[in-house]
Amino acid sequence: MGAQTDGPPAGTPSLVWGLPLSEEPGLGPLTLPGFLREVTTRYPEREALVLRAARGVERWTYAELWERAIEVASALRACGVGRDTRVGVLMTNRPEWISAVFGTALAGGVAVALSTFSTPAELDHLLRASAVSVLLVERKVLTKDFVSVLFELESEIAKAAPGTLQSARFPFLRRLVALGESAPGETVETWDGFLARGRDQPRELVEATGAATNPCDAALIFFSSGTTSRPKGILNSHRGVAAQLWRFGRLYGFTPADHVRCWTANGFFWSGNFGMALGGAFSSGGSLVLQPTFVPGEALELMQAERVNFPFAWPHQWAQLESAPNWDQADLSSMRFADVNTAIARHPTVSTTWTEPGHAYGNTETFTISTCFPANTPHETHQNSSGPPLPGNTLKVVDPLTGAVVPRGERGEICVKGPTLMLGYLGTPLDETLDAEGFFRTGDGGYLDDAGLLFWEGRLTDIIKTGGANVSPREVDEVLAGCPGVKVGRTVGVPHETLGEIVVACVVRHEGATVDTGEIRGFLRDRLASYKVPRHVLVFDEDDIVLTGSAKIKIGDLRQLATQRLQSSGSG
Repeated sequence: MGAQTDGPPAGTPSLVWGLPLSEEPGLGPLTLPGFLREVTTRYPEREALVLRAARGVERWTYAELWERAIEVASALRACGVGRDTRVGVLMTNRPEWISAVFGTALAGGVAVALSTFSTPAELDHLLRASAVSVLLVERKVLTKDFVSVLFELESEIAKAAPGTLQSARFPFLRRLVALGESAPGETVETWDGFLARGRDQPRELVEATGAATNPCDAALIFFSSGTTSRPKGILNSHRGVAAQLWRFGRLYGFTPADHVRCWTANGFFWSGNFGMALGGAFSSGGSLVLQPTFVPGEALELMQAERVNFPFAWPHQWAQLESAPNWDQADLSSMRFADVNTAIARHPTVSTTWTEPGHAYGNTETFTISTCFPANTPHETHQNSSGPPLPGNTLKVVDPLTGAVVPRGERGEICVKGPTLMLGYLGTPLDETLDAEGFFRTGDGGYLDDAGLLFWEGRLTDIIKTGGANVSPREVDEVLAGCPGVKVGRTVGVPHETLGEIVVACVVRHEGATVDTGEIRGFLRDRLASYKVPRHVLVFDEDDIVLTGSAKIKIGDLRQLATQRLQSSGSG
């Protein structure tokens, strides 16, 4: 770390605070109904969203978005939804997803964001864990028919009137509404039929319900990615969600004059995508360009046709876009807020020096980010850190075994508390989740430097201990990402008889590229300390690298795969 010349005295504890939340600029109402009412009042005639589909182009202004959310809220009230009623939303990125989530909030309910990537077994777990009373589902997503899946899970569902259910397996589920063409003789309620139920509801009562919502009330349930176990249901408050929606617009630096047009490759049922894409666009009066399912070639056509200027995707999706047959033919010259470090910055029609607020740290449990630098922060400021704590947040780094706060610069477990911290896990007492001071112990390793900046180094269980030294896989991965020919690279620790673990890099090469493992090790040797250089580099096919629904690699599976590969080759 070097000598402490201008920093705090030696032994200063790893404990830092952000500004008070009340001093954060750019915040508006801290409830979902309040957020929606504010942006739809500010920008009534602006386009809020667009969906290009086979049936034509659908565009909603902000005023229409408010009306569609009121429409859903009215229908939910007619179905008996009230304060804290859980409403499942199982849809792709489409206008009805947005009106359903905000409509649920306006009705006083808690929206449960369900992934359309769910297998039948996963959907069974999500529905039982979340105890939804009403399920709003997009019937067909690619090859899945979710209505059929539901009835296969519970063959003994009793169907009374259209849409009403009785189920021993899902005892809280009372109503099923399907968006899409219904099957002959089916009793599932249609979307249009559902909306018609609300037409007699007094509008003033619907709006009054939304206005009566408190920032501390429950708002949304998102599920963790489930990289090591079954996904956990995470209950978020209105304040936590709304604060992040306002915050992302500020951190991106968006203003109404930018006319943000945001396309994203990822589902809104992931909290990061909800906060960054939806929050970044709506908080600044921008528009969401919706693509229900990610198809690279179609995405390029969509971005060109709708003049997208703010794209949001994960690294593997950027690689898929770059490999699409129409990549070179697409006109992407509208891109203004495209990070210079992503593949889209290399497109022949794109010219950008913009950098996103990428130096950040967060969890689903804190409804995305807890620390962050804003867009275009120079390297001399961020220093490859994860940034300072955001307003309202307190961070500490503790000894993972004792829970004692460690001195600045010493590595340990990152803990956080603040206004966006979850209300709790479903089915788990809060005192089993937070420590005695109310901090969430993240299970992530890192340290705070003398300036109070956080440096995240990965999951504590993923830190590689080799020959008495600790190696952060994240540090190796960041260097690996710049290696020619490497499309995806992840570093794991593999058990070793004398060293404890050895560092092993697992890579997938770009299509058509050739990679030499010796050259990769040489590339890393020039940029890393010797003990951090992988002893082995293993090349895998893309199908070998297992991703979760939110594109996180299942490190445990990859570690096992690497171990098996080395054992079969006699290496070690």
